[in-house]
Amino acid sequence: MVASDSSTVPGMETTAPEEPDGEQAPPMAPLSHLREPPTTKRGARTRAALVKAARKVFERDGYLDTRLTDITREAQCAAGSFYTYFANKEEVLAAVLLEAQEDMMHPGMGRVQGTDDPHVVLEASNRAYLEAYKRNAKLMGLLEQVAQVEPEFREFRRRRADAFIRRNARGIADLQARGVADREVDPMMASRALSGMVSVMAYNAFVLGERQEEGAPVDLEELVSTVTRLWANALRFPGHR
Repeated sequence: MVASDSSTVPGMETTAPEEPDGEQAPPMAPLSHLREPPTTKRGARTRAALVKAARKVFERDGYLDTRLTDITREAQCAAGSFYTYFANKEEVLAAVLLEAQEDMMHPGMGRVQGTDDPHVVLEASNRAYLEAYKRNAKLMGLLEQVAQVEPEFREFRRRRADAFIRRNARGIADLQARGVADREVDPMMASRALSGMVSVMAYNAFVLGERQEEGAPVDLEELVSTVTRLWANALRFPGHR
């Protein structure tokens, strides 16, 4: 959970790309599905247009109902041009997911300066994660759909989730060693429970469009406050016991 930014408290950075020990989170899609990028500016523009169009069509129609002709029509290029850059629907989906990865992996790094208060950093990290999830809600819903029908994408989704859970567990263990978190809870089990809580609540709020009792959409700040309080209470942060 630790970013290179020294102001980040271990265990609180829910979207950091790499650990101090060198472990890096798996990509959002199989790299084997990507070809070498075009060497010409025209080729790069065409490929970028196809990826942009593919994301729009995938999010609009869903993975199963998307046709390659819909993508090329949206990109305003000849149908045959698609095969210059991608072999099939799986390859262009991989390109869409990997392009979105930067936004999901680095939401607001370095946003908390001059503090080692774990509660402050936890709240900022949760906010950044949930804001990134909300921005990419349609794509996250698409990824869940694809994971149900494409075994390779499902395996990559599992590996990514496991990488973040292990990272969060290391962060919790570090907080326990510092006397900040409850030493009686198992770090891995706590990580699975708390990480799962945040991701499921994000999915329900932003993909499924879960509503509050009065029918209004879930308020982002209220969601941030709730998951942060639950994390802090569960780990028994000082002042939250």
